[in-house]
Amino acid sequence: MSLEETLYRVHHEKLYYCDNEELMQEQGKYLDMLFAYNQLPPSKGEEKKALLKKMFGRIGENCYIETPFHANWGGKNVYMGDHVYANFNLVLVDDAVIEIGDHVMIGPNVVLCTGTHPVSPRLRTKEAQYNKPVKIGSGVWIGANTMVMPGVTVGENSIIGAGSVVTKDVPANVIAFGNPCKVYREITEDDEKYYDKDKLIDIE
Repeated sequence: MSLEETLYRVHHEKLYYCDNEELMQEQGKYLDMLFAYNQLPPSKGEEKKALLKKMFGRIGENCYIETPFHANWGGKNVYMGDHVYANFNLVLVDDAVIEIGDHVMIGPNVVLCTGTHPVSPRLRTKEAQYNKPVKIGSGVWIGANTMVMPGVTVGENSIIGAGSVVTKDVPANVIAFGNPCKVYREITEDDEKYYDKDKLIDIE
């Protein structure tokens, strides 16, 4: 199978074999940049920014990804908005597109996964794979140790509680958590008055 046909399959939820030699060579270029990013000390902020711009499909203003950070394609298929912060050990299984909106907060040890495999043992022994895009809306906060599975969309402003496994879409403006992740409640006007139970918000 040609590289062109394989790439079409990669981005259209079709089965392909991930041991394609040309595909692996292309992927290797981005993994080398990812390796370099993870070796840079915190003081090299400008160098980190420059590398992210080369690595990612798009990265907005004022984005910071703590190291270590891991990505199947080094962020090539990630389109990130402005003002995004990701804590330690972010894993982006970016075989397909991952969209991340503006003002998103991502806790430690979070996995955003687009890649999956068929049930068929015969195909899995041949390294068959297919991918489903992931979308994280603007204003979302994802708690630590959360996994967002292939094909999932998290709606804007929602909160995903720590330790969740998100297997289905989450609507906008809700708090959801658990394994599997389920909606707990909506975000309401009271959340603009209180920041923790009965504690009033006292800053602008």
